[in-house]
Amino acid sequence: MNLPGPSSMAAPDSTPDTLPISGPRRDPAGATAAQLTRRQRAGVLLTLILGALSAVPPLSMDMYLPALPEVGDSLGTGAATVQLTLTACLLGLGLGQLIVGPMSDQLGRRRPLLIGMGCYVVASVACALAPTVESLTAFRFIQGLAGSAGVVISRAIVRDLFDGVAMARFFSTLMLISGAAPILSPVFGGQLMRFTDWRGIFVVLAAAGVVLTLVVARWLPETLPRERRHAGGVRSALRDMGGLFRDRVFTGHLLVGSLTFAALFAYVAASPFVIQEIYGASPQTFSMLFMVNSIGLVGVSQINGNVLVGRLPTHHIMAIGLAGVTLSALALLVMTSGVLGDPGLVAVSVGLFLLMGSMPLVLPNANSEGLERTPHAAGSASALLGASAFFVGAIASPLVGVAGEGTALPMAVVQLTSVLLAAVCFVTLCRPWRRAGRPILSR
Repeated sequence: MNLPGPSSMAAPDSTPDTLPISGPRRDPAGATAAQLTRRQRAGVLLTLILGALSAVPPLSMDMYLPALPEVGDSLGTGAATVQLTLTACLLGLGLGQLIVGPMSDQLGRRRPLLIGMGCYVVASVACALAPTVESLTAFRFIQGLAGSAGVVISRAIVRDLFDGVAMARFFSTLMLISGAAPILSPVFGGQLMRFTDWRGIFVVLAAAGVVLTLVVARWLPETLPRERRHAGGVRSALRDMGGLFRDRVFTGHLLVGSLTFAALFAYVAASPFVIQEIYGASPQTFSMLFMVNSIGLVGVSQINGNVLVGRLPTHHIMAIGLAGVTLSALALLVMTSGVLGDPGLVAVSVGLFLLMGSMPLVLPNANSEGLERTPHAAGSASALLGASAFFVGAIASPLVGVAGEGTALPMAVVQLTSVLLAAVCFVTLCRPWRRAGRPILSR
């Protein structure tokens, strides 16, 4: 099965102000070989740019993970306080999406994106210079607020360009590219720790933001034509969001994705301390284990996009994924409770790998199913889907450290609770046996 991408769009020969978004994305019969080649190259470039934009949140958090214990030592604070810097970044990512998403429905995709990425660079430099944990927490909030533009607008652009199964597949393609961030950034961050301290990591993030901003300014076209933009201002955006929340199926997929993301972020927030403090691993060992788990996440996302989507109903795939994350979280709870003795690093790492490997069957499909119902408010819908995930993740982050640094049990409890609630929402709100695919907003 061939994976469709932007290369299949009927793009013009030169870079346009806006990309065409109506109708099937097929090349006209009269296209020459040179024209097809140019379109394919433009499609690959667009895919890489959107993947990089969707990687901004994991890049901002995961490169920083190996340095969390050092941040506490450097600023004279404990693990729970340091984890609040992750929470602040997540809150910023969530709130920023609620602002930028509707704004992009009114102003187009490019302008809010460029402003957000420029602010991200400034905030990253401020994090590198933060003198106290309180100021670092504040700057991390601003960094998340600005970085939200990348993830929310990249999702809205996908909705501008794709429908149905093609959209679900493209989200899996984005997970392949953005998944390189959690694979490589902790490893890179761990290696950076050999030559610099945690402040140097934020300098690197600022430099990456500069490069991405320049790439967006030069090569990313506008995908929302003026005639499809909303002119109603804040009131119209709030009305659209209210309509989205009134739709049971959209809200169900929003909650399924958000609660599954909470289990993911419980792993992200707790694993540096679990692996390094409880099991005594080095930052480099932690980064390698994190990389292995991320490879599992990316690999399964490609199985989802290339093999499962289109052959199985999307809600069947989500049910399989929810069963996988639930069983993995239950196994981790048993291991970390001490009922069977000390499980050891290997057993816990296997449990975390299985947990991560099940999530790509849930997350991209939940986003795709939610956005499929909102063709006329892609920015607002993308904002709600993303913001809810980051808000729930922000709640999960401090909970994993409530019992201190000597136990991994809170991590497992948060993960199991989150995925059980996700399963309940899937059954009671999504009601997959009653499929209703009609878009809920029309103008």
